[in-house]
Amino acid sequence: MKRSRKALSWIVGTALMLIFVGVIVTATFDWNRLKPYLDEKVSQAIGRPFAIHGDLSVAWQREPAEGGLAALVPWPEFTARDIQIANPSGARRPQFAHLDGLRFRLSPLGLLVHRISIPSVQLVQPSIDLERNRQGQATWDFSLPQSSTPSAWALDLGAIGFDRGQIALDDAASRVKLQFSIEPLQQAIPYDQIVAQESIDARAQAGKTAGTAAGKTVTNAGNNDTDNENHAASETSYQFAWKADGTYQGVPASGSGRIGAVLALQQNGQPFPVQAKLHIGDSHIALVGTLTDPAHLAALDLRLWFTGSSMAKLYPIIGVTLPDTPPYATEGRLTAELHRNGSRYSYQHFRGRVGGSDLAGDLDYTTGGARPKLSGSVKSQLLQFADLAPLIGADSNTEKQQRGDATVQPADKVLPVEPFRTDRWQAMDADVQFSAARIVHGPDLPIESLNTHLSMTDGLLQLDPLNFGVAGGSIRSDIRLDGGKSPMRGTLKLSARHLKLKQLLPEFAPMQTSFGEINGDADLGVRGNSVAALLAHANGELKLLMNDGAISKTLLETASLNVGNIIIGKLFGDKTVKINCAASDFTATDGLFDARLFVFDTEDATINVSGTANMASERLDLDVTPHTKGLRIFSLRSPLYVKGTFKNPDVGVQKGPLLIRGAGAVALGVVAAPAAALLALVAPSHDTGNDDTCRIVLQQLRSSRKMMPPAKRKAG
Repeated sequence: MKRSRKALSWIVGTALMLIFVGVIVTATFDWNRLKPYLDEKVSQAIGRPFAIHGDLSVAWQREPAEGGLAALVPWPEFTARDIQIANPSGARRPQFAHLDGLRFRLSPLGLLVHRISIPSVQLVQPSIDLERNRQGQATWDFSLPQSSTPSAWALDLGAIGFDRGQIALDDAASRVKLQFSIEPLQQAIPYDQIVAQESIDARAQAGKTAGTAAGKTVTNAGNNDTDNENHAASETSYQFAWKADGTYQGVPASGSGRIGAVLALQQNGQPFPVQAKLHIGDSHIALVGTLTDPAHLAALDLRLWFTGSSMAKLYPIIGVTLPDTPPYATEGRLTAELHRNGSRYSYQHFRGRVGGSDLAGDLDYTTGGARPKLSGSVKSQLLQFADLAPLIGADSNTEKQQRGDATVQPADKVLPVEPFRTDRWQAMDADVQFSAARIVHGPDLPIESLNTHLSMTDGLLQLDPLNFGVAGGSIRSDIRLDGGKSPMRGTLKLSARHLKLKQLLPEFAPMQTSFGEINGDADLGVRGNSVAALLAHANGELKLLMNDGAISKTLLETASLNVGNIIIGKLFGDKTVKINCAASDFTATDGLFDARLFVFDTEDATINVSGTANMASERLDLDVTPHTKGLRIFSLRSPLYVKGTFKNPDVGVQKGPLLIRGAGAVALGVVAAPAAALLALVAPSHDTGNDDTCRIVLQQLRSSRKMMPPAKRKAG
């Protein structure tokens, strides 16, 4: 028994002695002797030179935050001074990163189970150089060794802390050159205070960029998102300020903001607050929110503001293909899940203004497929028709300059020549529903509604359908444009039905007693990279009917229909003329629109128009031949010519003998087929019980060799 106790005493004593000696050796060991070994191993691991030039030391103390045995065992705290990591060969600067110091604590018990457990790492005055050349080679891509078998060791890193530092970014591939600086705040600022201030600043900027209405709309949007705030963030604060200056895509760029002090990588309940204001050219982006899972970037939650002169300018900034627009401002909530093989961004409950129009909706942007994809729905309660002009390049040269487009519309051209950005169409796919409850064209012409389904796949843009509610009727269209081909090719199909004339022209008193309608069809194949080019190579046909209407030179001047008001002025002066029927049937061959049938039937005369309109040269070559129904209007006996350009038409009286009354017979073989085709557009008037006037005119054209005055059937 005594011998057993003696042996146990020796064992315990020896163990205690070894522990004591180990503690003494560890406490007095010169850790700098390990620097060559550490430099070599780290250099091999990251594939570039690594060196600790300063002192390497270890301090021991307990970790009171831990429980159980881990709280009793002293933890080592490593501190390394003056650390340098080199850039790979070919970089402009020799040094990738420099740290005045690196400090972290290590759990000794974790090493027993092959786990490197580090609660936090503190970076002291980091200075980092980030470079990427035009070939895509980046200094932040490390050549880590590849192994066929997984490592038995696991790294458990809790958080990263830092203080003041510098970051230089020179990305030739993306044409970005920025210099960042980070400085500690003299006093921590609560998260809620920054949210409130950022909302005020963003709305003020929205008012400057897109008008006071934009600021009001953004204000309302912010109020609706109050319940979506991350309440956990209110318990944290901003402790560092950052600034950035440089260029982005060749334009001046600057930014500023605030961030927290510790970036938690494992504790999802500890949010990292971020706030930023970015100015890139005349585009402004503001955000405020939190990042609560940096290891996976799966909980990015921001309130996000955009303002600028055109949404198209956001493409080089955020990579999303957006149309050319008037000045805009939006606010919404952005959540994101970012992963290496695919990410998802959701811009939720956003509201804003584009020009004089309001917008609201939800959009998702996903990556990871063959191309990124934008999907969702957008709605407008009131859409100004003029705000759609930049979509096809139909805004003024002044407005083009404001949104940054260098294409100048020629003074002698009517059709927009600004090219579509088809290269951007192939950068992403889209599936978006858009609707507008009411559209306004000027102060007096309401277009009742709009809805469309926009889809884009590998450069093929489809608006199917694109529907307008107009003047009690509808315009249904299907547009397909293949931006993957050069020049772009596409089709345009349009059907207009039951457009009520008295609703279409509510301020024109003579039309208010009319029961007339407009009906039409268009089916065109087009080719080109602008509206002008597409129509210059159009092939197909265009049909239009109008019955029981009225017209005047003043009305056409108001509608900016230069050719029409000149012709009506020559024929009838400035009086209001009742139109029994207007019918047209054009065929298009490579941009040349030929009038197979173009006739106006009035109370005083029947007017036949023949000739062509050349969309490529924007020139007219038309003959206008009136056939009077009596001796009341002597001037109508003379035919007219219409020549010149769309912008500056030349209308005059043709030379030659005057037409005798009743002349101008139209051959049946010329007009019979077009007249029969147009009959399909005629619908009986159920409101009056009368047959459509155009039915009578077209039936006479189809069955008679002479254009006869229509005889209206009276109501029974």
